[in-house]
Amino acid sequence: MTKQGHPIKRRDVITTLGLGAVAAVALPRPIVSAEPTKQEQANINVVNAMCATWVAPVDFEKMSMFLADDCVYRASETTPATTGRTAIIEFLQGFAGQATSVEFEIVDTFARGSIVVNERFDRFSLPTRKIEWHGVGVFYIKDGVIAEWSDFTVR
Repeated sequence: MTKQGHPIKRRDVITTLGLGAVAAVALPRPIVSAEPTKQEQANINVVNAMCATWVAPVDFEKMSMFLADDCVYRASETTPATTGRTAIIEFLQGFAGQATSVEFEIVDTFARGSIVVNERFDRFSLPTRKIEWHGVGVFYIKDGVIAEWSDFTVR
């Protein structure tokens, strides 16, 4: 074999293959995720619909329809869980009931089976201060409603 009139040497092939292998391993590749299944999309829709209720004044009655009777909510990685739809709504009313402005900006959402994860910015304008929180919500969906909801702060 020749390369432009010069014989191709074994070391040329090995060098070329070696560099190609290094490039194939070292170059970043985009992460490709599968499209959600119909059930995963339904779970995402439940979470997105609940997040859409976070507009001042917050309709806590409508929000409660997305929570299981025995739902468990963790407001952050450092707070104890609140259990039960009624207790959760009371907790959220105490925190956000006086907000004059509320926004849940969802940055990214994905689902794996019954788990839905969303990254979001929550913004609240309260009478005495403004709060902006950047975090990740992890939701466990069971029988079409949120059975568990935990928020974690992005640091």
